[in-house]
Amino acid sequence: MSWLRVELWTAEVVYTGFGTPMLRGGIAVQGGFVVGQGSLEELRARFPEAEVVRKGRALFPPPVNAHTHLDLSLLPLYRGPFPGFLSHVMAHRERRGLEGARRGLEELLASGAGAFADIVFKDEVMDFLLGESPLPGVAFYEVFAPDPAEAEEAFARVRRKVEAWRRREGRVRVGLAPHAPYSVSPSLLKRLAQYAQAEGLPLMVHAAESREEVAFLTRGEGPLGEVYGRFARTPWTPPGTTPVRHLHALGVLGPKTVLVHGVQVEEEEVRLIAEAGAKVVLCPRSNRNLGVGEAPLALYARHGVELALGTDSRGSSPDLDVRNEALFLWERADPRLLLRALTRGGYRALGLPTPKLTRGTPLSLVHFL
Repeated sequence: MSWLRVELWTAEVVYTGFGTPMLRGGIAVQGGFVVGQGSLEELRARFPEAEVVRKGRALFPPPVNAHTHLDLSLLPLYRGPFPGFLSHVMAHRERRGLEGARRGLEELLASGAGAFADIVFKDEVMDFLLGESPLPGVAFYEVFAPDPAEAEEAFARVRRKVEAWRRREGRVRVGLAPHAPYSVSPSLLKRLAQYAQAEGLPLMVHAAESREEVAFLTRGEGPLGEVYGRFARTPWTPPGTTPVRHLHALGVLGPKTVLVHGVQVEEEEVRLIAEAGAKVVLCPRSNRNLGVGEAPLALYARHGVELALGTDSRGSSPDLDVRNEALFLWERADPRLLLRALTRGGYRALGLPTPKLTRGTPLSLVHFL
């Protein structure tokens, strides 16, 4: 009977959740389940009568979308200079909210994501994710408070909310997301990092995304000064250093810290990230649309930084299918590195166990590129 026949599924790169992604690996399947996994040579020896079936570029467990803004899922797609994206979001703020988050979560589910991280701007979205998300993940509450005069008040408000939400944690856990080094005052950034570390909260920060961010932090120059001026009465005093060095000096980097984008970095900064045990989420299609450049994957890999992949929002990316981030980079990077980032790197960034493709795993949990 055909359903009893064993097939050996393979691809250019195979990752089963164990060890390192394999260039000549595969899984044995029978009757809707995985019955073996390993190198293709080993599987052929175990199942000599089995047909080898090529499954494209990659075969892997459910992927992780490690950076989303689900509440922006109703925004039109923006392509243009990075500073203009902030204005784009503000111009369409009436479309930001619960309905967008619902639509975004539906898209995540349809894409086959196994887990996700979301940046949550509105309380109603946090309530929705904690109460209704069928996917595991982390909902990072976003903090946008650049004025140092408001740091204590902002910290007290955020702490009250986070403590209440943590009592409702289940499939989705609560994290903190100070928006960026230019949009959260240094004193508040430090307080939030200390609080997160004391409470074991995961921390997610947009950092080193654009040249404009570097110019604003190092010299106080560029269009981000206008953005800062909209929300702060206190004049901006640049820290005189780059985003990653600034975060390091404030004690923000640590093993539960996830930096998003990480495009504008030097080798010394990558070393600081690696030594702190922080992770980096890459959003290559969003970076292309905002014209901020490409993250140095090989440099991160050389220093052993754990990488993950995210789509960012529908406002800067064409869809929320994180597999398309890997495909976008497929010809420009080691595919084993990309497949790890798509799976294990994402689960590790969120503090979740990586699913395994092993004997008894249903084929519904096997994904392809």
